[in-house]
Amino acid sequence: MLELQVLLSVDRLQHWAIALLINAMLIALAQRLPLLTRAGWVHAGVLGTLLLGSLDWPGWWAVVLYLALGSLVTRLGYRRKQEQGLAEARGGRRGPENVWGSAATGAALALFSVWPSAPVLLLKLGFAASFSAKLGDTFGSEIGKRWGRHTVLITTLRPVPPGTEGAISLEGTAASLVGSGLMALLMLELGLLSGAASWLLVTAVGLVATLLESLIGAGLQQRWRWLSNELVNGLQTAIAAVLAMVAGLWFGLA
Repeated sequence: MLELQVLLSVDRLQHWAIALLINAMLIALAQRLPLLTRAGWVHAGVLGTLLLGSLDWPGWWAVVLYLALGSLVTRLGYRRKQEQGLAEARGGRRGPENVWGSAATGAALALFSVWPSAPVLLLKLGFAASFSAKLGDTFGSEIGKRWGRHTVLITTLRPVPPGTEGAISLEGTAASLVGSGLMALLMLELGLLSGAASWLLVTAVGLVATLLESLIGAGLQQRWRWLSNELVNGLQTAIAAVLAMVAGLWFGLA
C-alpha cells in the first residue's frame, strides 16, 4: 500500500511538472498575441498550469476559449468605443488583475477537485458557472456599450450614459445571455458539464450573476471606491459558482 502511494505521488508530481513545462512553452510562443500584457501572459501561464494540472486539458481549453472569445468581443466596435471614451485600456489587453479577477474562483474550484473524495461533479459545475458568468458579463458590457440604445441604471431604471457602473440595456442583457450560454455550451462539449439540464442551469446562473454584478456596481461600488472592477469580477464569479452548486445539489445534477 505504501509503495502504491509513493508511485501515485511520483506520477502526480510528473503530471504537474509536465503541465508547467507545456504552459511555459506555450506562453513563450503566445507573447506576441495582442490579448494580454507581458505580465498578464506570465500570470496566464500560472493559471494554465493550475488548470492543466487539476482538470487536465478540458479545464485548460475552457479558459483558453474564454480568453479568446472575451478578447474577440472586446475588439468589436473598438474604434467607436475608443472615440466615446468607453474602450478598454491598453488596447483591450488584459493584465494580471484581469486574469485573476476572472479566474480566481475557477482556479480555486479546480484545485479543490484534486483532493481525495472531492465532489468533482459539483466543483466542475461551479467552475463552469464562474466562467459562463464572466463571459456573459464581458459580452453584455462590450456589446451594450457599443450598441445599447437605451441604457438605464439597474437600481432606478433611470437613463444613464453607456459605460456607467451598474448600467444595463436590452441589447447588453441579451448579449449576456448569449455569452453565458455559449460558454456553458463549450463546457458541455469539453465534458465539464453533463447533459442539457446542467447547460441550462449554468446559462441561467451566468445571466443572474451578471445582473447581480450590475447591482453591485450601481450600489456598493459607487459607495466604496476601493471596490475595484477586478474585485467585483471576483465577487460575480464566486456568486455564480455558489448559486450553480447549490442549485445543482437541489436539482440532483451533481
